[in-house]
Amino acid sequence: MRVLTALCASLVLGVTAAPAAGQQNYDRDAALALSQGAIGAAVGDHTLRDTRGQPFHLRNLRGKPLIISLIYTSCHHVCPLITRNVAEKVEIAREALGDDAFTVITVGFDWQVDTPERMKTYASSQGIDMPGWHFLSGDAATVTALSDDLGFQFFPSAKGFDHLSQTTIVDAAGAVYRQIYGVDFDTQAFVEPLKELVFDTPREAGFAAHWIDTFRLFCTVYDPNSGRYEFDYSIFMTILVGTLCLGSILVFIVREWRHSR
Repeated sequence: MRVLTALCASLVLGVTAAPAAGQQNYDRDAALALSQGAIGAAVGDHTLRDTRGQPFHLRNLRGKPLIISLIYTSCHHVCPLITRNVAEKVEIAREALGDDAFTVITVGFDWQVDTPERMKTYASSQGIDMPGWHFLSGDAATVTALSDDLGFQFFPSAKGFDHLSQTTIVDAAGAVYRQIYGVDFDTQAFVEPLKELVFDTPREAGFAAHWIDTFRLFCTVYDPNSGRYEFDYSIFMTILVGTLCLGSILVFIVREWRHSR
């Protein structure tokens, strides 16, 4: 129900940015269909600019999940709410998955206004100074290409720009994995896809590390009372006891079989 509410809110909320090429009217249903249609699509190796004005290559972020949020800095209501909500969920996700488990980028899509300096000011105004979170700018061609990859549309409006309240999760290979909608989306809607990507991906460390991550995947659960993810040792103990019981049964069967020969 909360996911449905967030989805409806994202469709109703119009936010503001630079126009999508050749488009004049914002169609919410079409925007949602385009967004969903991008799932599974590859995100290109676009070159943006960081807050120092230096080139920032998306290819350098391959190898771990990536969160992408598109905003425009002259938005004084919805975009800041989205950014602060993402920040809250990032903190929760990193507590559960690790500080370096994924990367976050916020991209200004109003290319005429969202300069590196403006993105730096925007990050500061939202109180965000986290390792692994980058605020980026781009020229018209780059922003348009990135938006197309993500299935993200934006159109000029009387208030600035109309667009979906969309946060995109990209997998380690650079493909769109999940779209999250709404200004105040549910914690589980954000963390669960990241759990799947972080723990369900085979690691180079080998068999043992893979099984450790598998246990963490199933035993890291959301506690609605605290609003945080915690390692549930009871699940681990249930699995352990079940394994021991099964092993004991197998040993008994083998012994009986040997005695009957």
